Amino acid sequence: MASPEPRKRRGPIAARLLALDAWIDSSLYEIGFKARQFWESATIFSRRFRVSGWRRGIIELLSEGFTLGAGGIVVMLALAIPAFQDTAGDWRAQGDFAVTFLDRYGNEIGQRGIIQRDSVPVDEMPDHVIKAVLATEDRRFFDHYGIDVLGLSRAIFENVRANSVVQGGSSITQQLAKNLFLTNERTLERKIKEAFLSLWLEANLSKKEILQLYLDRAYMGGGTFGIEAAADFYFGKSVKDLNLAEAAMLAGLFKAPTKYAPHINLPAARARANVVLSNLVDAGFMTEGQVLQARLHPADVVDRGEQKSPDYYLDWAFDEVKKIAKPGQHSLVAHTTFDANIQKAAEESVEFHLRQFGKEYNVTEGAVVVIETNGAVRAIVGGRDYGASQFNRATKALRQTGSSFKPYVYATAMEHGFTPNSIISGGPISWGSWSPHNYSGGSAGNVTLIMAMAKSINTVPVRLAKDHLGIGPIKAMAEAMGVESPIEAHKTMVLGTSGMTVMDQATGYSVFADNGFVGSRHGISQLVTRTGEVVYDFAKDAPPPHRVLSEQALKSMNTMLAAVPVMGTARRAQLPNIVVAGKTGTTQSYRDAWFVGFTGNYTAAVWMGNDDFTPTKNMTGGSLPAMVWQRLMVYAHQNIDLKPIPGIDKPFVDEEIAAKAEEAQKKNAEQAAADVAAERPPVLSSRTTQTLRDMTRLFQSAPVLDAPKPPETLSAL
Repeated sequence: MASPEPRKRRGPIAARLLALDAWIDSSLYEIGFKARQFWESATIFSRRFRVSGWRRGIIELLSEGFTLGAGGIVVMLALAIPAFQDTAGDWRAQGDFAVTFLDRYGNEIGQRGIIQRDSVPVDEMPDHVIKAVLATEDRRFFDHYGIDVLGLSRAIFENVRANSVVQGGSSITQQLAKNLFLTNERTLERKIKEAFLSLWLEANLSKKEILQLYLDRAYMGGGTFGIEAAADFYFGKSVKDLNLAEAAMLAGLFKAPTKYAPHINLPAARARANVVLSNLVDAGFMTEGQVLQARLHPADVVDRGEQKSPDYYLDWAFDEVKKIAKPGQHSLVAHTTFDANIQKAAEESVEFHLRQFGKEYNVTEGAVVVIETNGAVRAIVGGRDYGASQFNRATKALRQTGSSFKPYVYATAMEHGFTPNSIISGGPISWGSWSPHNYSGGSAGNVTLIMAMAKSINTVPVRLAKDHLGIGPIKAMAEAMGVESPIEAHKTMVLGTSGMTVMDQATGYSVFADNGFVGSRHGISQLVTRTGEVVYDFAKDAPPPHRVLSEQALKSMNTMLAAVPVMGTARRAQLPNIVVAGKTGTTQSYRDAWFVGFTGNYTAAVWMGNDDFTPTKNMTGGSLPAMVWQRLMVYAHQNIDLKPIPGIDKPFVDEEIAAKAEEAQKKNAEQAAADVAAERPPVLSSRTTQTLRDMTRLFQSAPVLDAPKPPETLSAL
């Protein structure tokens, strides 16, 4: 029997690998053993700190509080990042400019910017001026770090006790943060940003610098910014020379500059000044004896009449100046295209209709831009009350446009060979998962484009975009027509889901009135230095307008848009004996309503809605916005030479259109009267009224009774 072969001996490499494997195994075992040993020791040690009973409840609450607090800090930091991005630019830049604005006739209408030599340092202001401001706006200004927790708690307590807002809780630093970086919108996000920016200001500026900026930048009514400008406007003197009564009156303006402006409502301003004097005593800054003379002898103001500053227009014009001014040119006189009469008519029309129908439609705000056919911006209404909110809804608010965006779609179609008489199906359509519906909910069948425009049929422009045009060309057309707002390249954009400003809408539609040209819109006609040197002239320095719509496309579009007020959704916008063209727009849930229209002389865009995006009560673009537009344009076209709308065969007086306009205007007046009467609360119920009418008819139809002769003497009784 053969002996077995001897086992081969492993080489040195295999031996080393076995040794390494054994070392790894033993090391992992040792590490695991040590870890378990450590964990057991730690567990035994931690048991010494274990609590039970009521102490355990406290620990659990603290633990949950730390967890929620950590999560809250993460959220707050996420919200703070956008706020801090606002501080990256030159946020002091406004102080570098000092611009005086003149209207189209050369009359001064206001100023913007701060002339540094006119900015009085805090150290040079009278002590009673500073005390009056601090006593009313922020008594603990020098004791807190941007956010006054005690002052906020006191304000909440007083407001709850009074069951209304009688005190504000924002510190001066918070108010400055809002004035420099934020808007007046009342949202939680804005308050969080305001808090973080307040801390940032406290970390980067001294208390004196914060107070100086606040006194220099705050709006003080009458078109004035800063306490020095306000002192000159109201009292004709420097802030250095103010007495206590005058200082109290100015300190009272920070809360509501429009409401308490002394040149508008002197009794209200004096009553507010008396509150400031009481605040001085309550804060311990002065005694009752020290303020007694100011109470007995309230301040008188320089007689300014009731002149109203076009502040929304000035804010926009100031931004335009900063765009076109050359480096080093900061002290300027700007000749603007502003027309005070048209501005007043626009403001009056917005306020009239909001007062008359605001509650009925649940609408609180409106904005208007008026542009003459030559591109001159004549008027801007950025809101109802500049003192309450300086946010310019006409130039900064991005609101969905609804059907008022459709002209950009149809203009693109006209450039691609379509005509007003082209027939397109208005039936149901689906674009992926999107199935838009018409306003009435039904199917329109085959319709001409002019009828689709007049009746504002939704499915037709969607079908044009989906099957014939594409989104890109429509977006390019809107941008070419002067729209500067960012337009989303999404299919729903066809029906106006992208946000646009009122200024952009007026600019885009003005192309139709300006023979298809874009680039003429302007608010500054000339910029002149204080020495009289012309440094900018729109007629010479601005790029020349250029055509964006062909003549055929322009004629087709104006023919279609002129049909909307005659047989479409904008009948309330008709003007007597004047051809009108335009388009209405209404967004989802009735949040926004538009009418943008034009004649041969003017283009005007009207938006109405609510700042907090709450829905209105079924308000469409053909209702209140069209009525605002009509009332404004009736005034604007008085005593002027009428110009034709390009491409309209009968641009001035069309008998048929005039008759329909007169009839529509009569119906509108009757409807308005009925609406006003409907708001009046009934004194008697309808049933009682009917009963009284029936009784009246019975009395009238009853036979006349013969009355008995009166007795001749008392004895006959």
